Amino acid sequence: MSDEEWERFLRESVTGAAGAPVEPSARDREAQRRLRERPGPPEGWRTYSPARPRRRTGWYVTGLVAAVVLLVVGLFPEQVVGWFGGGDSGRDGAPLAAETESPRTAPGAEPDLRPTLTEPFRGSPAAHWADGAAGITVPPAKATGWMDAAQVERALRRSRDFLAAAGLDSRVLRGEQPTKAIALLNPHQEDVKAYLRAALSSAAPTAKTDPLLLFSRFRPERTRLVGDVVKTRGRLTYREGKRGALVVTADVTFVYPVTPAGHGGRDPEVVRTIVRRKIVMSWDDPAKVITEPGTMSLVLYALHMTNGGCSAPSGYFVPPFGTADEQPTDETRTIDPYDRSKPMGTTDGTTASGKDCETATRS
Repeated sequence: MSDEEWERFLRESVTGAAGAPVEPSARDREAQRRLRERPGPPEGWRTYSPARPRRRTGWYVTGLVAAVVLLVVGLFPEQVVGWFGGGDSGRDGAPLAAETESPRTAPGAEPDLRPTLTEPFRGSPAAHWADGAAGITVPPAKATGWMDAAQVERALRRSRDFLAAAGLDSRVLRGEQPTKAIALLNPHQEDVKAYLRAALSSAAPTAKTDPLLLFSRFRPERTRLVGDVVKTRGRLTYREGKRGALVVTADVTFVYPVTPAGHGGRDPEVVRTIVRRKIVMSWDDPAKVITEPGTMSLVLYALHMTNGGCSAPSGYFVPPFGTADEQPTDETRTIDPYDRSKPMGTTDGTTASGKDCETATRS
């Protein structure tokens, strides 16, 4: 060994060579002994346990149930809403979804509750119907006949305006002239002009000139509407008619809660007059039919009426307060006035009118 290597060996022996074994101290030897005697990991050490995979069966079942519920709601929206809102839930009830197609069945039975001034629709399927014109469903507009989509949309909106002006306007309901409704009628339609002239000027209308064929009216000195809400349910449909006209058909049921006028008692009688109307309107091409902008021609108008009087036409609904007012004849039929699953009349493209007086199986 050279002198240089011997000197390096001496230095490293004094300072400790890198990687050279070091004799543990007494404290280190005691700690190692305790570790050997203690089972398991030292207290306070961080440990790791592998996670077990979670079973997701519950999530799968929940997703399947949700999918089935969504499918049922999509196929039968009205029935589903009816299941959860079968009774009168408050002043107006739980609203039904809009009517977008003909119902398959009549509404279910309601609790046998008497209507009152504060709850005039309780005990009736109408408690779940929409208020006023909101209950008349307007379908999406598509180009039809001589009209483009925007024109069809405007005609549908005006068709609903006519129904509101004829059956919901508070002034018309009190017997005043239906000026807003008449403004939407083609002034060149001679048969309708003759009907309107006779219906609105005669003190003794006939079955063919009864203003109730188109307009809802009550005598204010005899009958008073309860509140300012009329319940409605129905829809508009449309198709292309003769000469490219847009033909709109309305099938709507109106429910009017009324009470005797001037009744000062604490517990006045409340009656519901129920009217289902079918009105067919033709929005004609002005290049082919004499008409005025923004007006339509009437093709058919008819109604079924319950709790509105079955005596000779007077031009006003006559609700059967008490028992003496309603005098059914042999021609009177019974009907569920809330059942909209059955068709009402026919649409043959010819001008016609008619009124059926029917006794309600429920009101």
